[in-house]
Amino acid sequence: MERRNRSLKALEELIYIDSLDDNQKAPSLKRWSEKYLIEDISKNFDLKLNDFKKLSELFYKNINFLKDYRFKIKKELDSSKNIKKFFS
Repeated sequence: MERRNRSLKALEELIYIDSLDDNQKAPSLKRWSEKYLIEDISKNFDLKLNDFKKLSELFYKNINFLKDYRFKIKKELDSSKNIKKFFS
């Protein structure tokens, strides 16, 4: 039962994180993955099939978000470097 409650909490948190704006979403996803994937990898998710599908869809959706966000941040950094060069 404890593992199920933990799994449901992880799903609820991921649903909430998915609703945040981009600047809040990226660090929240990092904390979520550290909490539920890295530290306690030995504890598997115990969800019903529909809940597990929702979790996996959000997980992969957010992986793609992080890839796009990383590219966006890289472009912004490159742009600021160009501006810095211009004023130097």
